[in-house]
Amino acid sequence: MFIKEIQKRRTFGIISHPDAGKTTLTEKLLLYGGAIQEAGAVKSNKVKKKATSDFMEIERQRGISVATSVLAFIYKDKKINILDTPGHKDFAEDTYRTLTAVDSVIVVIDVAKGVEEQTEKLVEVCRMRKIPIIVFINKLDREGKDAIDLLDEVEKKLKLKISPMTYPIGMGYEFKGIYNFLKKEINIFSSVNKNKISGLLKYKNLDNKDLLENIGSLSIKKLKEEIDLIIGVYPNFSKIKFLNSELQPVFFGSALNNFGVQELLDTFIEIAPQPLEKETDKRKVNPTESDFSGFVFKIHANMDPKHRDRIAFIKVVSGTFKKNTNYLHVRLNKKMKFSSPNTFFAEKKQIIETSFPGDIVGIHDTGNFIIGDTITSGEKLNFKGIPNFSPEYFRYINNADPLKSKQLNKGILQLMDEGVAQLFILSLNSRKVIGTVGSLQFDVIKHRLEYEYGAKCSYEKLNVYKACWIENISKKQDGFEEFKRIKHKFLAKDKKGRLVFFADSAFSLQMSKEKFPNILFHNTSEFN
Repeated sequence: MFIKEIQKRRTFGIISHPDAGKTTLTEKLLLYGGAIQEAGAVKSNKVKKKATSDFMEIERQRGISVATSVLAFIYKDKKINILDTPGHKDFAEDTYRTLTAVDSVIVVIDVAKGVEEQTEKLVEVCRMRKIPIIVFINKLDREGKDAIDLLDEVEKKLKLKISPMTYPIGMGYEFKGIYNFLKKEINIFSSVNKNKISGLLKYKNLDNKDLLENIGSLSIKKLKEEIDLIIGVYPNFSKIKFLNSELQPVFFGSALNNFGVQELLDTFIEIAPQPLEKETDKRKVNPTESDFSGFVFKIHANMDPKHRDRIAFIKVVSGTFKKNTNYLHVRLNKKMKFSSPNTFFAEKKQIIETSFPGDIVGIHDTGNFIIGDTITSGEKLNFKGIPNFSPEYFRYINNADPLKSKQLNKGILQLMDEGVAQLFILSLNSRKVIGTVGSLQFDVIKHRLEYEYGAKCSYEKLNVYKACWIENISKKQDGFEEFKRIKHKFLAKDKKGRLVFFADSAFSLQMSKEKFPNILFHNTSEFN
């Protein structure tokens, strides 16, 4: 039973540059999977339904994803866990952390824009971690680049070895359907309903008379030539090479208009890996081990603003996670039990009795967890590869409503726990400073403080080149005390009370390193 449950699981992330249609594709996978009856348009004001995976108010207003969503559904007896990630570079750290919790990814590419900068960065991370990649070239109903040119671009810019699984019949206004290389059949779409599954016509033979009448002899002639070209140039698909990250299948389609999504989903459940083993500081952990282990890859405050709940997202790596069972919080060396673990369908959640490897479990947290924490049945080990980031943008945060000081302080502390920004307290005057890796994060924090906590804030710019965590490696305190005295105006403490130096320029940092050789200046707080 346990092994069968593992074999059913498929946990993957969807990544892309902003506006490539990633969240729309997520919606359509849910639609085809029967998890929802009607899809919501992310940006259209005419459609009242909103995207299922964009559950934060600011996401609904801006039409972008700013936090990873967790969605689960059953399709053809497979339990599919989707992690829909932010595309915008200012929220990339959330995406990078999410990539530690997936077993494969689908990369979405815009047919008109091709491979974009953020896509290259995300694929590079996947390649470094040897995560199996599926490519979905989206928006074929729009005018864009030639299909052959796109395949060439994916191969060269993303440094992938690709194998086309489907191929478009026409592009843009001429787009009529797709050819499926695996099944050797043609799917022509007979109707278009963006929010429900469209009808389609299937043909097994390129010389079918009905197909000839439907798309015309010129389209068939061109398709035959391009199929011969694809077969001659690109390797046949190999599941083993795909799972070893040596070959990446490519699908074409239009998520908005339901073209090609069924082919993607049907192939995905056949080829995508079941839960994989994961590295720790002690050993590799295999999913089939009987003892439970998992790690926190995301923390979200206020998933339901009415209840002020804070949720820690745990990826189950091995064994089974059961409610009301004692588990070891490794960092705190503390036994804990959880009475109401949740599974997710965007913001909807339900209590579950048992979760298996590959599943994402949400547990209510009162402040015990930070990103990267490991939970086990008792073994002391820590999962590796969960990144931490040094802030690049810094601003003073001020209280814009003195009557709401308590709400503001609580909101700041809880939002910082999510790992999207860091809080510093200046030693000179105790002013609060927020540090982020993207400037758009400041807008998100401000909005969420007001919407979720009823607190208002304002910002002032702060000229900081780099924040460095300080470590004194000398047994003597003289040099360290002198450094603190001279640099007093530039020192702060982070949320955990660790000393941080705010260098205002590269020159200032270099001079400090030379003058105080017994002090180490770390770019992240995780240096112990």
